[in-house]
Amino acid sequence: MLILVTGATGKVGRHFITALLDDPRFRMARIRALCHNRLCAEAERVEVARGSIADREAVVQALEGVTHVVHLATCKELPDQVMDVTVKGLFWLLEHFRASVTARQFILIGGDAGIGHFYYRHEGPITEAAAHRAYPGCYALSKVLEEVIIEQYGIQYGVNGCCLRAPWIMEKDDFKYSLSFGDDVFGGPVWKNLVSEADAKRYAEDGTVPLLRDADGRPLKRNFVHVEDLVSAILAAIDNPRAVRQLFNISMDRPVDYGEVAVHLARTRGLRSVDIPSRFHSNWMDNSKAKYLLGWQPRYDLEKLIDSAWQYERAADDPRIVWYPG
Repeated sequence: MLILVTGATGKVGRHFITALLDDPRFRMARIRALCHNRLCAEAERVEVARGSIADREAVVQALEGVTHVVHLATCKELPDQVMDVTVKGLFWLLEHFRASVTARQFILIGGDAGIGHFYYRHEGPITEAAAHRAYPGCYALSKVLEEVIIEQYGIQYGVNGCCLRAPWIMEKDDFKYSLSFGDDVFGGPVWKNLVSEADAKRYAEDGTVPLLRDADGRPLKRNFVHVEDLVSAILAAIDNPRAVRQLFNISMDRPVDYGEVAVHLARTRGLRSVDIPSRFHSNWMDNSKAKYLLGWQPRYDLEKLIDSAWQYERAADDPRIVWYPG
């Protein structure tokens, strides 16, 4: 088993490679990490290939002898790059994967941006049958196109593809900083822009957290997944006959409720909260299909997500680096 991992140096890629190498089920597996801007460290079972997935020749060379692809590379709100990296890159990967005599399975990590997450109202739990609805911007559009492309390669050529659709992926102290009123905020909304400058400064200093409310005035519910749970889902999908040409929602059992976050942080850490109105909509991803077909179960619930983020202590050689906004 030779697994090509794109986006190998990113949040999910690093965790996936470590977990796979430590898993006795995959003791014979080898990793080929396709790296572009940052390099992955080579090891006994890890080799590095250089190049961009937008480069056809780089893809051809990277796929030589590969049995599995775990496609993690993506592009955020960068209009000059997103079509080359996300769309053309996936096209070249699938074009040469389908022609390869060694190819067995292609796993794509998708995103809930493709169904609009909290930008649109969903009248019930969001299942894998939900229609694609990209919100404004090129990133959400690219997530729609990814899912459509891999589905069509299954229809056109019988490619054994699987898409794991993930919401916002957390690790370490990400969730803590996703609630910061300071310049160190991770992702969006950018809370400091929603209050006065003086209030933002005060909230950042005393650790006040936002209690985001949805368009109906209720505490907003938004989906998250911890990187460890996403990685366990990838491992569960590898060579799983029940994953063939399937789409799975990979999320926490319940969405994060900003009201429950505020209550938990007030009770456990004495932190205050402040109401932030919004026009966003609460939503709830249904992960029952992945639990039923893959035998997968997320380990992180609301309390574990919060407590692990606040308890995380960074080592001197582990600076907080945000490679992209969210």
